[in-house]
Amino acid sequence: MPSAVLHRDTRSIPKKAVGGKGIYLTLEDGTRFLDSTGGAAVSCLGHGNEKINQMIKDQIDQLSYCHSAFFGTQVSEDLARLLTESTGGKLSKLFVVSSGSEAVEAALKLARQYFLELPTPEPQRTRFIARLPSYHGTTLGALGAGGHVLRRQPFEPLLAQNTSHVSPCYAYRGKKEGESDADYVTRLAAELDAEFQRVGSDSVCAFIAEPVVGAALGCVPAVPGYFAAIKAVCEKYGALLILDEIMSGMGRCGTLHAWEQENVVPDIQTIGKGLGGGYAPVSGILIGDSIVQTMDKGTGVFRHGQTYQGHPISCAAALAVQKTIQEDSLLENVQTMGSYLESQLRRQFEDHPYVGDIRGKGLFWGMEFVKDKTTKEPFDPQTRLSFLIQEKGLQPEYAVSLYGCPGTVDGIRGDHVVLAPPYIVSKDEIDIIVEVTARVLADVLAELEL
Repeated sequence: MPSAVLHRDTRSIPKKAVGGKGIYLTLEDGTRFLDSTGGAAVSCLGHGNEKINQMIKDQIDQLSYCHSAFFGTQVSEDLARLLTESTGGKLSKLFVVSSGSEAVEAALKLARQYFLELPTPEPQRTRFIARLPSYHGTTLGALGAGGHVLRRQPFEPLLAQNTSHVSPCYAYRGKKEGESDADYVTRLAAELDAEFQRVGSDSVCAFIAEPVVGAALGCVPAVPGYFAAIKAVCEKYGALLILDEIMSGMGRCGTLHAWEQENVVPDIQTIGKGLGGGYAPVSGILIGDSIVQTMDKGTGVFRHGQTYQGHPISCAAALAVQKTIQEDSLLENVQTMGSYLESQLRRQFEDHPYVGDIRGKGLFWGMEFVKDKTTKEPFDPQTRLSFLIQEKGLQPEYAVSLYGCPGTVDGIRGDHVVLAPPYIVSKDEIDIIVEVTARVLADVLAELEL
């Protein structure tokens, strides 16, 4: 019988997952599948955590839903308190929704409204600046903010034209020969400054960027000093800084917030994936106190709301996940196992003829593939290398998730894979991940006769 589900590929029905425990999923055919990417860097605590399940059940028994226009809940208050305190109060309010795209939409709208709430309103601020080839979500506002060609292409006529894009901080391809990190940062900051001036320096609401670029580039961290320089440009022109930590935040890079490592506090931060670890759909935005104070002295009303905003079950799942990360000292494990994963990836792949770059932070690592290591020439998009690697990993003899993405170089050309194992991963499990990844890559390349 054909499936009634609109799957991601209408011509292919995926195998059903029927259970999960720790970093493994069980499939309908009995395959024990190693979830080495946590889905899309989501399942940060693995599957079937009984303590988290129980907290969610307790919330269901107490209250499953109430509309935030009418009532609040204690669980949403507790989650907000925990997360705002984790920023030292610099980000003083939390707004909870259900997906990363929704969080980005809310962040963009809040940035715009902030300028309307100022004592002297600035209604001319209608623009945003982002980076190529960034990915910030699939809804029209978030997609318009992103700069990923393949994802934007079919919907270009529908997208708002109020976002422009500058170069990413992508040292592997962006730094010039002999250029220092400091000089590279200066050049990128100058490019952003020039873009502010080109579009009208007082027309920009915010600059939006991922601290560590996820799916679009494959776990690319900025070079030291980049975000401090970028924030200085934003402050020069009175624009906000939005850091999109949907993928890289909530402990994924070794600190609860990725920006902690640069000590550059955003005005608005989006969070998702690792917030609830996949135990319920949940995301949110953390909001700088100056924005909160401005809103409070203005209308006091964020003119944006959603039916499932602050959903009690989602908040319970997020609170349970965040408490578990704290109580089980899992950030320390991310740091320790992250260092081990890096060392094993470099040992296995640094000299591989088709692996151009290995990069990442914490338990968030990517490998970029090239046809020629000297010229950094990517594979022909027709090869679909990253797709073949991902599909090969799904086969029972490998049974490992390898998050393959195309478009690394310019949104169309280039291939990378992402590895993002759960924060509970062990050395033995990392050894398996690296060994099976090597087998998958070798077999795919052999089939391509490379």
